[in-house]
Amino acid sequence: MIALWFTLIVVAVFFFMEGAAWWTHRYVMHGWGWGWHRDHHEPHDKAWEKNDLYAVVGCVLGMGLFFVAMFTGSWPVRAVATGVTLYGAVYLFVHDGLVHQRWPFHWMPANGYARRLVQAHKLHHAVQTREGAVSFGFVFAPDPQRLSAILKARRAERANSPGMVPDVEPS
Repeated sequence: MIALWFTLIVVAVFFFMEGAAWWTHRYVMHGWGWGWHRDHHEPHDKAWEKNDLYAVVGCVLGMGLFFVAMFTGSWPVRAVATGVTLYGAVYLFVHDGLVHQRWPFHWMPANGYARRLVQAHKLHHAVQTREGAVSFGFVFAPDPQRLSAILKARRAERANSPGMVPDVEPS
């Protein structure tokens, strides 16, 4: 019975993490934490970005949960740590590997959900400023056509406003 509860907690935490990642991406990375995230939205040829510090923070939190589970013997905490770590692994594969091609081989899906993930995140990067971006999730991707329409409408709105704001912040 514990194995069933363990699995349910892992799955629930995995899905919760997408919400937590969305919120963090929208309000921290594109908010007060823009200093770390900005270079992720700018063209560059560096292997590492300041933005990678967010992954380090996530790893430290996940490892911290495993240490708490180890020292307390709490299987529910271990289940939470496993769910957080599983999400981190999927994030690493999808975001860093599939979308940004930060692995030693290149594969671009021609269709299916993996292609949708890539398209949604590329549309997120169509805006290089902290404001105006779409699609803040990492594993669950909205419809790219809908995102594209939202971006187009925002650009038209900005173009028609007297204090037009560019999509690229000045350096």
